[in-house]
Amino acid sequence: MNFTPAILSCSTCRVTMIDGGGDAAGWSIFFLLIVILAMIGGISFFMIRLVRREKAHFDPTLSDDYVNPNASR
Repeated sequence: MNFTPAILSCSTCRVTMIDGGGDAAGWSIFFLLIVILAMIGGISFFMIRLVRREKAHFDPTLSDDYVNPNASR
């Protein structure tokens, strides 16, 4: 006999997992994976869009001539 599920989960979760065959846990993991991938994709899309717009509308007359003070002359 395996008593580990009875110790690690409440009776409702344990019975639901056994009767449902674990479908709820599998679908919830899949749903969270989709949410995480959508968030990463949205953030990546936004950052790429910012970089492309900055390159397209860059005005060199407004940039500073930065000289690294630690660079050897």
